[in-house]
Amino acid sequence: MDTLNSQDPLAISVTEAIRKGDVPALRQLLADHPSLATSRISQDGPAAGRRSLLHIATDWPGHHPHAEAVITTLAAAGADPDARFVGAHTETPLHWAASNDDVTALDALIAAGADIEASGAIIGGGTPLADARGFGQWRAARRLLEHGARADLQDAATLGLLGQVEAFLTAPDSPTESAITSAFWGACHGGQLPTAQLLLQQGADVNWIGYDDMTPLDIARAQVADDIVQWLLAQGAKARADFS
Repeated sequence: MDTLNSQDPLAISVTEAIRKGDVPALRQLLADHPSLATSRISQDGPAAGRRSLLHIATDWPGHHPHAEAVITTLAAAGADPDARFVGAHTETPLHWAASNDDVTALDALIAAGADIEASGAIIGGGTPLADARGFGQWRAARRLLEHGARADLQDAATLGLLGQVEAFLTAPDSPTESAITSAFWGACHGGQLPTAQLLLQQGADVNWIGYDDMTPLDIARAQVADDIVQWLLAQGAKARADFS
């Protein structure tokens, strides 16, 4: 496997072809450089690390032109759909597609054999579903579920999968109070009122200061989930600023 600096002419050319969706140019580069499909591109600065070509195809903000054809072309040339980012984290290209709500790229990666349950997410080291859920990328989250992704309690609560939440709560190894509270925060993030109501009944802390230093009320307001906001206020919920 070769590593190219991001300023190398070949790295520039292949990156440009991928981001522009120029499939003929990409095919020519792959034909001219047989090891290119499995190469990594090294980058310095805030985005320091080494990424595969499939990471480039799913890099922020995603939704690159002709993403399906680009990903299919790379995979056919030998690119690993489960390649790991080498740097501050170990996310796969599927994690990145999920984080960008890029359903087209997500579908293409799964068709190419990407592991839907791969670990390494920015969100708790979890699966691509964890990234989609944590970043509020609802289309990607639901598409992952359609592809068979397994939801944990936090996923199920955030996405309003009430039946699955109930099953977690009644299982022999029922969740801890802290897990219930975290799931409650997630339900408020996802605007899932019935799920939030159930979790509060199960002992969730309505004023937990959670992710991004936000309370359930803060995240519901950020998501403009007005029904959740009004209900939370009626339960005595507070914003983070109220604790200062």
